[in-house]
Amino acid sequence: MLKLTLKPGDYIDIGKNIRVVFSGGSANNIHLLVDAPREMNIARSSAERKSNRTHYYKEQGISEQAQKEIAAILMRERRSRSEEAR
Repeated sequence: MLKLTLKPGDYIDIGKNIRVVFSGGSANNIHLLVDAPREMNIARSSAERKSNRTHYYKEQGISEQAQKEIAAILMRERRSRSEEAR
């Protein structure tokens, strides 16, 4: 196990895709920011101890049809805003 002393703003990189940033702390708490791919399963130890939750799974993505509908809505919004600006 590696033990580090960090100052606020310091970070550690884990592999190519994960960065853990120490953002400060107070009393008995520290604040960490974890930048990792969505596919990574990240859970705090207190969450793992709860008996009603044994596993965490990545949320299922939205369907291709829903993605197309969202894109169409966004395009309509952009067009209506550009027409209003004229």
